[in-house]
Amino acid sequence: MSTIHWTESHTARSARWHSESATPLPRRVVVADDRTKADTAYRLACEGTALLWRGDFHNARQLLQAMSRRIGRKAPRPGDTPADSFHLHRRARGHRARVLGRLLVLLEDDYSLGLRRAPDVRQACSEAYGPPHKPLVVSLTELLGVIGAHQWRKKGVAVPALDARIHPHYGVFSPVRGEYVDLVAQASLPGPADHRAGRRTAFDLGTGTGVLAVVLAHRGLDHIVATDISPRALACARQNVRRLHFSAHIDVWGPGLFPEGRADLIVCNPPWIPARPTSAVEQGVYDPDSNMLHSFLNGLTAHLEPGGEGWLILSDLAERLGLRTRRELLAVIEAAGLHVLDRVDARPRHPRTRDTTDPLHAARAAEITSLWRLTGN
Repeated sequence: MSTIHWTESHTARSARWHSESATPLPRRVVVADDRTKADTAYRLACEGTALLWRGDFHNARQLLQAMSRRIGRKAPRPGDTPADSFHLHRRARGHRARVLGRLLVLLEDDYSLGLRRAPDVRQACSEAYGPPHKPLVVSLTELLGVIGAHQWRKKGVAVPALDARIHPHYGVFSPVRGEYVDLVAQASLPGPADHRAGRRTAFDLGTGTGVLAVVLAHRGLDHIVATDISPRALACARQNVRRLHFSAHIDVWGPGLFPEGRADLIVCNPPWIPARPTSAVEQGVYDPDSNMLHSFLNGLTAHLEPGGEGWLILSDLAERLGLRTRRELLAVIEAAGLHVLDRVDARPRHPRTRDTTDPLHAARAAEITSLWRLTGN
């Protein structure tokens, strides 16, 4: 792990540097406090200088908001095509994240914050980063995300299909968009390969919080293997499975995509946008070069029981943004030796579909999420 250096009260200081988005060490660090003006902080951050905050915690949040307003004064221009608009939007968001990410805070060796009016963030940081052992410098924006994730982990997300709550962990995609969960909860299930035993098996690939595996167990499937490549997701899924008392029916396996063996049903809800993620949470949204989508489709026939089905849950947002065509998707399905039995559609209900200030509003408002029922040729 890298070490960040700064000078404070004529004394050289250092600490470990941590960034979930793999942001490199800042070239220059200055100490900032309640006397620092927003215009000065914004100018320094735009020039690449990081500001280590040593003043009041709530004033740091106000400074962050003031810097954000200054970034927002220059809205990104719309692109000539939906794909251009998407890339310009991501570029603007990246610039915003870099500038705001240069306001830093120091976590002590027990993850405490030595700032006036600072909240107790020790448990939240332990959940996100693991056990503490040395002082750590992180961006304030990252710390606020850690605090927010801790609150979601305590409160949980209501899942009507389960009449229960799923508790997401930091860095694990939260099931706040309910339409894809409802699709899995309502689609017709395939019959078991072994009709004499009547035992139905399933794989949930890229399980995240484990929500879809739990939905399948709730629907009566006898044995589900839930997989993920992320250690955080695996720990999160195991906790949710235990909390909802489905450990007898669900095994959490990984890191990896396909487990050994075959199943009557294989479900996958891959990231929907073929682009490169810039943080752990974005890995639930962005799939570089559609790698996970292709891996799922290409491995499906080798892992399905005779008569089994693969369920692909996918939004058409990438198509509406010009990042992938329907013809390309169907060609990949056909090349994998699969054919489409059926497709069930649902419209998203999340607030961003109604946000007319969103540069991608037209695509989001028209978006459809589909469950593709696939089987081998």
